[in-house]
Amino acid sequence: MLSLISASKAQLKIAENIRARRLSMELTQEGLAERSGVPLATLRKFEQKGAISLESFLKLLMVVGEVEELLNILKPSKPTFNSIDDVLKDTDNASRKRGWKK
Repeated sequence: MLSLISASKAQLKIAENIRARRLSMELTQEGLAERSGVPLATLRKFEQKGAISLESFLKLLMVVGEVEELLNILKPSKPTFNSIDDVLKDTDNASRKRGWKK
């Protein structure tokens, strides 16, 4: 699926959302950094530029209570079946372990 938003704009939007969540929890940057274990400089850089490691991002999400949401969003979608024939056809195809497109 093609997205019309660039990666850098998505990073900034994510940073804005985390900042808004931090403020709604009435936390300072220092407070969030301390609770999450993410260095304050890293948090400030993230809120300004959107750049952060995955590990630090997950630590921030744990504090603001959004890790479960992220995990649910990233779950593979389950197929929907309209008939028993669809179910039988699906069981013939084992789940893939590797991709085939380059």
